[in-house]
Amino acid sequence: MGATSKRVVLIALVVTMLAGGCSGGAGRSSVPVVRAPGGFPVKLATANGRVEIPRRPTRIVSLSATATEILYAIGAGAQVVAVDNESSFPSDAPRTGLSGYTPNLEALAGYRPDLVVYSSEPGRLGATLQRLGVPGILQPPAASFDDTYRQIVELGEATGHRTRAADLVEEMKEQIRQIVESLPRFTDAPSYYHELDESYFTATSKTYVGEVYALLGLVNIADPAGDTADGYVQLSGEFILQQDPDIVFLADAGCCRQTLRTLAARPGWNQVRAVATGMVVPLDDDLASRWGPRIVDFIRSVAGSLNSLPARPGQ
Repeated sequence: MGATSKRVVLIALVVTMLAGGCSGGAGRSSVPVVRAPGGFPVKLATANGRVEIPRRPTRIVSLSATATEILYAIGAGAQVVAVDNESSFPSDAPRTGLSGYTPNLEALAGYRPDLVVYSSEPGRLGATLQRLGVPGILQPPAASFDDTYRQIVELGEATGHRTRAADLVEEMKEQIRQIVESLPRFTDAPSYYHELDESYFTATSKTYVGEVYALLGLVNIADPAGDTADGYVQLSGEFILQQDPDIVFLADAGCCRQTLRTLAARPGWNQVRAVATGMVVPLDDDLASRWGPRIVDFIRSVAGSLNSLPARPGQ
């Protein structure tokens, strides 16, 4: 991104990003699918290969907090019988001790699922589900907005809620467009540091969260620090002080209790512009780490913080 960030640039960017991944009539996001005239059986091309769902599932188990949020957002909540121990939203989801990272297959089978959704492939979960004759859909962490939209549509197809899923995608795109259009104008694009933990691990613009910040016209101080395969790097305290970011976003506010006060107590950090001006923004841990429908809430919270960003001297 260039040194300046004007409204026309932001709007052009959001139009480009939100238009991606659309195909078919009416600009709807879609996934490769073959379905019978009545809706089921349905055959999906998923991240774990071709999956056939013989009938509308009524005993869904979600081993992904993001998938849980998607299922409830598209109206499939009544079909969910169990969710993993990380699924904290919505609060009335049937949360269990099941782990999405180290699933107990015996405990999982006890729920008699007719569909399992998961975000990682620990052990041989997929192969075990296939052997048991239980359809399983792998939805790995999204790398882009396109991935989010595709996963929503995919679960809509898999659960019999394709219309609501497609509508949700369009609603999200429209809400994000409105948020971007409402942004304040900046002569220079503000710089930011997104803190994942106290050892200065952070995300570059090549990550999903980095894409969110770029959409809002912010410049990531971590981008020049290195080019890693996954987009995550560990900075040094000296590097951050030299970059002197305008804003610090704390993704470790909840887990690690990091605040403006704790940052100011770090050696030299009281001179960092973001700390000196109070532009240290604590993030909701869940919103900052999930890629489902509530990404709109995350974008809105980040955009809201920009309204109080002080002007640089001379502006």
